[in-house]
Amino acid sequence: MQEDQVHLVPPTPKPPPPPQPPEFIGTRHVLAFMGFLGFANVYAMRVNLSVAIVAMVNNTAIPHVNSNSSNVCPASSTDNTTHHTEDGEFVWDENKQGLILGSFFYGYVVSNLFGGRLGEVIGGKVVYGIGVLVTSVLTLFTPVVVRYSTTLFIILRVIEGLGEGVTFPAMNSMMARWIPPLERSKTSGIVYAGAQFGTVVSLPISGLLCQSSFLGGWPSVFYIFGVLGILWFVAWMLLVHNTPESHPRISQEEKDYIHTTLNYQPGQAKALPIPWRHILTSMPFWAIFVVHICQNWGFYTLLTELPTYMKNILHFDIADNSFMSALPYLLMWLLSIAFGQLADLLRSRGNLSTTNTRRLFNSIGHYGPMVCLVLVGYAGCNHVAAIVFLCGAVGLNGGTYAGYMNSHLDIAPNFAGTLMGITNSFATIPGFLAPLATGALINGNETLSQWRLVFWISSIVYLVGNTFYIIFVSGEEQHWNRPQNKYLGGVQSQYGTLDSSSAGTDGRNNEGGVVSQEQGGGPSQPTTIHEVF
Repeated sequence: MQEDQVHLVPPTPKPPPPPQPPEFIGTRHVLAFMGFLGFANVYAMRVNLSVAIVAMVNNTAIPHVNSNSSNVCPASSTDNTTHHTEDGEFVWDENKQGLILGSFFYGYVVSNLFGGRLGEVIGGKVVYGIGVLVTSVLTLFTPVVVRYSTTLFIILRVIEGLGEGVTFPAMNSMMARWIPPLERSKTSGIVYAGAQFGTVVSLPISGLLCQSSFLGGWPSVFYIFGVLGILWFVAWMLLVHNTPESHPRISQEEKDYIHTTLNYQPGQAKALPIPWRHILTSMPFWAIFVVHICQNWGFYTLLTELPTYMKNILHFDIADNSFMSALPYLLMWLLSIAFGQLADLLRSRGNLSTTNTRRLFNSIGHYGPMVCLVLVGYAGCNHVAAIVFLCGAVGLNGGTYAGYMNSHLDIAPNFAGTLMGITNSFATIPGFLAPLATGALINGNETLSQWRLVFWISSIVYLVGNTFYIIFVSGEEQHWNRPQNKYLGGVQSQYGTLDSSSAGTDGRNNEGGVVSQEQGGGPSQPTTIHEVF
């Protein structure tokens, strides 16, 4: 009798093999490439002021208390002979320069949340495109406005920030609809690496333009990048679409592949209500929140202040300055793409879980720069060592694109735009606080010891942020991503309905959570530490 009962137990069903991607360059790759170019444009327009301001400012008219101090690097005999750089037309001290460089982020912080939600409701195509277009048009008007009024120039930069603030969350909402889970690290690495590519291109070109007489020198920086942004907008609107099912040129094979891997049902594409209580009590969300803020403190400190450090401390002229300032971002661009490829390879082979993949690469992206920034401060006037450590600080930061930058998509793809909007809104605060803090520390006193303090602060922020992240992060989709429907019994979502049987015999993975989509199952339920209550 017991034997008969044993035979009545059905065998454990094996999950179906994962679908194989079509072997061609598809429309999702076009989206990634255009997204890459979009971020290249917005970052070029964001950082060109960091170079142009060196040519715009009349440094001779600004008093400095450290001109004869022994705590500065001596100027070499070639510093003033290789290139002749005239003083600019604006008398802005370091505090005013910090205010101008940081004003962009006052607008940027406001529009992030709106951009994420708008991307989820109406689609990210228009939201992302308009954000880049607004920034491009205002960049064209910069030379006219700045010569008319410094106050109006600051206001213009604030409005530019409003336009650009929607770009990251809108792109995140698009990738949630387009990118299969096991392609997320490499795709986000490519797309968001556009920021570094734009920086790499913008810094040296801006330096050369500032030294030329083309279109008046420094004004040409804003004219050229503004026009490029408008041309990109036209191509974006023609080539990219909100979802696979709305794309007129996508193949059926690619559409089926995307829908299958995302467990997507086109009939349920309506944006879901935001589960605010669950978000605000989710420790994985707070891990992303904290690390995003800490990341931006270090990143924006270098992004906005590196050209100034190169010129006033290491005494590179404006042309050499711009090339040397671009070198670390070239390394970051290359490493961010390489890290993304490696992260997805480790996950697809089962070498690392998603959670541990995020921990590993984010630690590379934060602990590495933490050490390098401290070493920069103590490299002193050794130009070679300073450049090597600066390249390490910026380049290794590319690991974050396979780290926390994917975590919004990991834990809640239905709300990826909103989550990015929330974290990026608060993470924008360092965008204006970091330049202001740097300006206050070095105002009229640009010495090695003061800059060493700037680097120490950024290093400590990196340490705190990543330590919190690796403790509380999760790579598992959270239960609140798919609201329960008590009448239908499934987990309802624009990404489909999941029956618990699809997770296997007990639905558990080796991390204690429920098997996620990328592992062949559905959304995970909350594990022991994922929520406060």
